Amino acid sequence: MYMKRRVTAVWNGTGLEGKGTLSSSNKFFDQTPYSFKTRFENEDGKAGTNPEELIAAAHAGCFNMQLSFMIVAAGFTADELTTEATVSLDPVEGGFAISSIILDLKGKVSGMDEAKFTELANAAKAGCPVSKALSATPITLNISFSA
Repeated sequence: MYMKRRVTAVWNGTGLEGKGTLSSSNKFFDQTPYSFKTRFENEDGKAGTNPEELIAAAHAGCFNMQLSFMIVAAGFTADELTTEATVSLDPVEGGFAISSIILDLKGKVSGMDEAKFTELANAAKAGCPVSKALSATPITLNISFSA
């Protein structure tokens, strides 16, 4: 095993009125609150986090790292890669499902042309470990590029 990461989720109470916390072994998350309210009713996100937000963070971060490695392999260095990941949770029969993920990428790579950047971005979308783990969900990549 190359790497293992752990986060502990604790939940108390009912699904609707209960509350939970998330804690990671490295203390990045340390008793971070989550609940029905933080998941479904807290638009600004200041009351805590939710699973979809964590998936979006993981996906955006993994994708940027994967793309960065691919850009270096092509002989360039990214000036900046900014990816906003949007995870959509929608009601379905029997509950909810993550219905789509949108990656909005803004990239600046001096000396690289847009066609090469687009090629690498699409390969990174397909190749990053989080994209692979989420492959049952439609993933859309929107690209904005400047050299």
